[in-house]
Amino acid sequence: MKRSTKTMRLAAVAAASALVLAACGGGGDDGGDDEEASSSRSDGVLTFGTLLPQTGSLAFLGPPEFAGVDLAVEEINEAGGVLGEDVVHVRGDSGDTDTGIAPAETDALLDADSDVIVGAAASGVSLTVIDKILSAGSVMFSPANTSTDFDTGDYAEPDLYFRTAPSDILQGAVLSNLLIQDGKQNVAILARQDSYGETLAEEVGNGLEAAGSTVAATVFYGENAQSYDSQVAEIEESDPDAVLLIAFEETTTIIPQLVTAGVGPQDVDTYFVDGNTADYSEDLDPGILEGTKGTIPGADSAGEFQDRLLEIDPDLDSFAYGPESYDSVIVSALAAIAAESDAGDAIAENMVDVTREGTKCTTFQECADLLAEGEDIDYDGVSGPIEFGETGSPTAASIGVYEFDENNQNSPIEFIDGTI
Repeated sequence: MKRSTKTMRLAAVAAASALVLAACGGGGDDGGDDEEASSSRSDGVLTFGTLLPQTGSLAFLGPPEFAGVDLAVEEINEAGGVLGEDVVHVRGDSGDTDTGIAPAETDALLDADSDVIVGAAASGVSLTVIDKILSAGSVMFSPANTSTDFDTGDYAEPDLYFRTAPSDILQGAVLSNLLIQDGKQNVAILARQDSYGETLAEEVGNGLEAAGSTVAATVFYGENAQSYDSQVAEIEESDPDAVLLIAFEETTTIIPQLVTAGVGPQDVDTYFVDGNTADYSEDLDPGILEGTKGTIPGADSAGEFQDRLLEIDPDLDSFAYGPESYDSVIVSALAAIAAESDAGDAIAENMVDVTREGTKCTTFQECADLLAEGEDIDYDGVSGPIEFGETGSPTAASIGVYEFDENNQNSPIEFIDGTI
């Protein structure tokens, strides 16, 4: 399919307000204890721990994320490593909030002297371990967290948390704008009742209402729900002209129930988010999702970068968050070089500086060479411009819009660049 790129600028109005959209073109506290802990962890070897989903409801995101980290580590070491030593990668499984294995896996990664922990993918999982990681003096760097919780409350101040995925302010704005562009006036939202689902539903609802559309119903279901009968009935009764499903792997159960109720994708235009824009060719009846659209944060990773990921893992059939995972490692390594230290607090202090207001560079080797020459750098990655703000979230990013075909597989149709 033909891909296009648009640019969107977003402005948040007051604390929990609607978003202003304009399209152009086409808690951690890192006090004294943190400093002492991170400094004591400096051993001259930059170690990356990965807390990414090998199991659980987001396991489909694991392969491209691990491949992104492995590719970055390989390229860094081929370029001479960091601080004169090869960087090290230690794997861990984040699971999901249901399995609850992330805290134990995090302990193992910290015991392995991880200076930077890449993960988790799910915002809910990250919230269960973020305090543990930050209090240990390590950097937590997620390639896929999108919840706004990481920019508010206890986590609003600069600390050791960073992410390459934009917050749901941007994804919610793109989704609501997409629904409006498609002429939807009465949208029903069915979402997981967790920080991810609730936040994204709110952001989309704000955008729709600000543009004059109606939210026909916002219906939540529990993470461990055994049945969705009552929720599907509410969606049916709202008589929507579009359904937005904010879900994970339970999508394979909910979609057939929506079909039976007469509000499935072939009856009512349906939209997904990054948590369920997956390959359903073997899970759902052929054609059931044809025409369904979904959004995934991240720039277009087609072509040469995908080829590089496939050299790491030839079995990849999705590249979602692979670029963000790659960039999380590259940015951290460059920050370590700038800091001349592998200590978590030192890396964190240099993270923002290597992503903005310096000489532009796009590869680890190019950027490392500039740092060696005493240059300030501005790394633009394969996931987008990055441009960290004070809370460690990107202030500029891309969102891809994907569409499902007759085989229930998705492909990108456009990418939207935005700033927050």
